[in-house]
Amino acid sequence: MSGRRDYTALHIGLGDREDSSRKKQSFLRSWYRLSRLQRTLILSVLVLMLLCSAYVVPLWFVDIEDTSAEFGKKAGRQKSLYGDVIHMTLEEEERLAMNAESADKLMALKRKARERLDNMADIKKELAADGEGKKPPLNVIDAPVDEHEEKKDVEQIVPPVDEHVGDKAKVSAHKPRAKFDFFAAGKSRNVKQQAVADAFKHAWKAYKAHAWGHDELHPISKKHSEWFGVGLTLVDAVDTMVIMGLKEEYEESKEWVTDKLTFAVSRDVNLFEITIRVLGGMLSSYHLTGEEIFKQRAVELADKLLPCFNSQSKVPYSDVNLLTGNAHAPRWGPDSSTSEVTTIQLEFRDLSKVTGDNKYADAVHEVSMHVHDLPKQDGLVPIFINANSGSFRSTATITLGARGDSYYEYLLKQWIQSGKKLTVFKDDYVDAMTGVKERLVRKSEPSKLTFIGELLSGRNFSPKMDHLVCFLAGTLALGAYNGLDKSHRTLGEELAYTCYQTYARQPTRLAPEITYFNLAPEAKEDLIVKPLDAHNLLRPETVESLFVLYRVTGDQKYRDWGWQMFLAFEKHTKIPDGGYSSISNVKDAGNPRFRDKMESFFLSETLKYFYLLFSDDPGLIPLDEYVFNTEGHPLPIDRT
Repeated sequence: MSGRRDYTALHIGLGDREDSSRKKQSFLRSWYRLSRLQRTLILSVLVLMLLCSAYVVPLWFVDIEDTSAEFGKKAGRQKSLYGDVIHMTLEEEERLAMNAESADKLMALKRKARERLDNMADIKKELAADGEGKKPPLNVIDAPVDEHEEKKDVEQIVPPVDEHVGDKAKVSAHKPRAKFDFFAAGKSRNVKQQAVADAFKHAWKAYKAHAWGHDELHPISKKHSEWFGVGLTLVDAVDTMVIMGLKEEYEESKEWVTDKLTFAVSRDVNLFEITIRVLGGMLSSYHLTGEEIFKQRAVELADKLLPCFNSQSKVPYSDVNLLTGNAHAPRWGPDSSTSEVTTIQLEFRDLSKVTGDNKYADAVHEVSMHVHDLPKQDGLVPIFINANSGSFRSTATITLGARGDSYYEYLLKQWIQSGKKLTVFKDDYVDAMTGVKERLVRKSEPSKLTFIGELLSGRNFSPKMDHLVCFLAGTLALGAYNGLDKSHRTLGEELAYTCYQTYARQPTRLAPEITYFNLAPEAKEDLIVKPLDAHNLLRPETVESLFVLYRVTGDQKYRDWGWQMFLAFEKHTKIPDGGYSSISNVKDAGNPRFRDKMESFFLSETLKYFYLLFSDDPGLIPLDEYVFNTEGHPLPIDRT
């Protein structure tokens, strides 16, 4: 079988005029006789030649007129793209953007400003040369300004660190306070504090024996498990040992952090969880002891977490691999939890303070301001937000429980941590609490217990309250302590009583994970606990609120309630030969069924707050000097 041979016939001639139509037709006929592939190739070559011409011709003109200064000013930015032939100064670019007259005026003003700065620098040098011991001259950058001339909302867009010091966004690093002798104070515990310290030692004994250097202890099976692979329980509990004055346990933990702790592990970690537990724990331990190793480990971890902020929006990805730096959305779906992306700010801002490097505070401030600008329902937010679009999932539940809780907590605490400078967060918090009062607060039947419900799909009220919501009682009291309306404290006190009742009304005297409240007028019991919600995970939120309320009010009843709760933990969750375990059923005092897991927050939060609640010394982590992160790690309030 023979095939048709491909060829191209092109006739070129100088014949008579009457032959022109025939030759033109011959060319077109020849073109259409080509195959489709051949025609495509020829057109591609022609297009490529045109593109090359567009690239080469400007270079040719640049070489010809390179000596022209005026051309250099006008084409400087274009030339730099082709080999950095001519550079434009900033002044030259500004001249192109405005007419000559306005440009000359601007340049004259800039020259005067430079002259003044130079004069100030000369004066500064002369004063410094006069002798030591004299007060240094005022730096122009640090000169006081009238804060009231700028609008508050505009001020808050600037991160709470000085952007103008140094080319690498450096500020002066803050030293730890370390004024309180915790280990000396630990020798004079009262009876109840001693009971809490003994509980810590009982848990620590089991952790050392069966899970040393690992993340979590399983006290029944006497095994361990990994979540992040960074010795989570140990790292999370170091500052608790300091506050309790447990010198021996602290020293052995510090040695492990120094010699064994590494973040070079190929494991996906949750940005929120590892920030509040490990980064917060290391920063708190640094502030309380002054040991540089804790600061060093905090920096190492934070640098591993920064890839999470490389999303398409200002919202960080929820997870990152510590070894590869690969950041991504959670495995279970495309969205991040709202509370998770807005509960990393205290820790990263504090790290910028102790290192003098703005990059940590800048990263989280962008997140906060992005969420600040999003539309809300009376200050309330859905529990899911997308890292790619930067938007809330509008149909998500609104709750102060799981996935929503600490967003509201950190609004208030960012304001407090900043020395009350970042008023944008206080304003957002006040708006949110107004929304809570109007849309989420209800009273149960028949006892009229105040509780905080949820809005399913952002619309439909549900009388469901997680144990996690009990943080709000202390947060409301803390807000009132810092000058917010007294009604906040009143609501906090009412909510704290309800939270205590979720303990006191169960056979074990321990609260369930979730409680539903009865709204029926003829109801005989306020609380409804479903079988799947009856477990207790050794959570700290209620005792945390009791501690804050006792510090704010001095009312002994909060200590009395806390002691009853502590005794219930001792009776129903303590494992005789070491450790404590979460339980499956708070409604069955005879057989609560151990779940064989001791969460790291039991040591970092629950026992720490019990110890602080029973302390007679108001100088032990005072509320006007420290703010607690959501994992119970105290960080200093900025007084600069």
